[in-house]
Amino acid sequence: MRIIGGKFRGRRFTPPADNWPTRPTTDQAKEALFNILNNQLDFEECKMLDLFGGTGSHCYEFISRGCQDVTYVDKFPDAVRFVRKTAQTLGIEAQLTIMQMDVFRFIEHATAQYDYIFADPPYDMPTIDIIPNLIFEKNLLLPDGLFVLEHNPYHDFLEHPKLVDVRNYGKTILSFFRP
Repeated sequence: MRIIGGKFRGRRFTPPADNWPTRPTTDQAKEALFNILNNQLDFEECKMLDLFGGTGSHCYEFISRGCQDVTYVDKFPDAVRFVRKTAQTLGIEAQLTIMQMDVFRFIEHATAQYDYIFADPPYDMPTIDIIPNLIFEKNLLLPDGLFVLEHNPYHDFLEHPKLVDVRNYGKTILSFFRP
């Protein structure tokens, strides 16, 4: 895993992911996503939420680009430990709130709103299709906010009323939603 932009650009981390239930976003998809986000977000003013955060890769990218308010949510203890250790290594503990809990429980109880939400659930999760609706029902996005859901080709959100864009990177699909 490498950080592709900002002050930590080029830093590499190797999560001990042999038995992890995570699947980090491919470098191709991550680079393409951040090329899009560079034109749509002010990272320094952004409040970001990373759901199913896994290795924390998206959090590090945002903080590397100047984001001061990042929340990471994942229930897998080894991933959370890795993110805590990486945050200490980078000296970013003040910018990163780490929540070890089920994402759906977090959404149910969340009261904050975010400029940007990224969700990268396990592709075989049977409840992927309800995630966009939950985000909007719970009003987690600010009025100009952006929600990006990473999923595989077996999920299709083309009929979702809040969908604004879809990008396909092989077996990785990024669906973009706005309020």
